[in-house]
Amino acid sequence: MPLRMLGLSLLLMAGQVGASSSGVVLVYHHVATDTPASTSISPADFRSHLEYLRDNGFNVIGLDAMVEALQSGGELPDRAVAITFDDGYSSIYETAFPMLRSFDFPFTLFLSTGPIDRRLRNYMSWDQIGEMASAGVLIANHMVEHPHMLERMEGESEASWIERLRAELLQAEQTILERTGQSHRYLAYPYGEFDPAIKDMLREADFIGFAQNSGAIGPSSDFLALPRYPLAGSFADLESASLKFATLPFNVQLLEPESPVTDAPTPAVTLQFSPAEVGAYDLTSLGCFAGGQPIPLVWLDRDTGIVRLEPETSFSGRRWRYICTAPDIGSRRFHWHSVQWINPTIPE
Repeated sequence: MPLRMLGLSLLLMAGQVGASSSGVVLVYHHVATDTPASTSISPADFRSHLEYLRDNGFNVIGLDAMVEALQSGGELPDRAVAITFDDGYSSIYETAFPMLRSFDFPFTLFLSTGPIDRRLRNYMSWDQIGEMASAGVLIANHMVEHPHMLERMEGESEASWIERLRAELLQAEQTILERTGQSHRYLAYPYGEFDPAIKDMLREADFIGFAQNSGAIGPSSDFLALPRYPLAGSFADLESASLKFATLPFNVQLLEPESPVTDAPTPAVTLQFSPAEVGAYDLTSLGCFAGGQPIPLVWLDRDTGIVRLEPETSFSGRRWRYICTAPDIGSRRFHWHSVQWINPTIPE
């Protein structure tokens, strides 16, 4: 049994924490004040997140421990949180790593290996990454060159496109193995972009996929596109983040459309909310939002929880999401689910 799973089992057996079957995954990029605001959190705000997690009954655990417990039907400590970073920026090593060690919090680093191989400015070195790996940091895959995975080369067939992505995925995984001795077969989709063909490629390669659409995860989550909460820019303030730390998953299935890729400015989506696996929610309290505006809900079958979201707001960006929440019955926590949309015809 891996050490992280053994420690988790001992913690639960000792009765030090309540048991649950859900968790929350956080994603950060830069921990700095001189980097792009949209992907940055200040060191002071990052420390406030860690202090809040420590002081308010949260259990920060390894990403692998969370995934393995949910896949196997095992138990997690209540208020389980996993911390992840994308890309491999130098501020993670210089600023975040010492902080996290002082709190004794495990975390995961999703690396794009190409910029590190080329020793690009503002990226960590392999020596620094090796030091982190030796200290117990989980090192995982973010492709070689952080591509927009939905974009094809001119004249490229679907088969050639998928094979090119597969080759880059496996090249990055091999580099990480050679440099750190680790191979977890976890991929964080660059920019959080994917479609059914990409997910099928991940499934065939025996990978777990992580996205950037927000929400908690549970046993019924899609392990080819697990949600994570991006905490940067305006989403990094502690009041907003602390609500997300405590969220619970819905037991929800996407009925249509199958793909998050769209060229429609106002796509509709049909979801089925089944009885909760974790906690309990009342669907009469369900609220869904897009761009801060309520989405009209059309109940197709209230008894079985089938609802169609038909927003009235148009979207012109490359990526956006619909967010659905409902209060948990018996606690002050919220169930949270988001639907990701991507329009690859819009430039980054």
